[in-house]
Amino acid sequence: MASTTTELADLQRVLAQLRSSVGALRSRYGDAPAVRRIHNDVERLDIDVAELSGTMPTQRRSTESTEDVVIVPDTPYDPSLWRDADDEGLGGRAPH
Repeated sequence: MASTTTELADLQRVLAQLRSSVGALRSRYGDAPAVRRIHNDVERLDIDVAELSGTMPTQRRSTESTEDVVIVPDTPYDPSLWRDADDEGLGGRAPH
């Protein structure tokens, strides 16, 4: 088990260095799509490593913004929202 702990610690250290590098890329290239994808990949790796180690990520990155998060509920939508809507490409629900 000690080797696994060491491997996870090594991986967490490498991820910290990678986050720093992504921050430098963001400073140089701004919010380019490629930089966002790399950032998302690093976040995914961080979550997976935390899952393996049995912990949650302890550090929130300053580059993250709560304004970017959109919470979509699992509850069904109100059917009245679709009352007069047409199914695009399938024609209307009622004859014209």
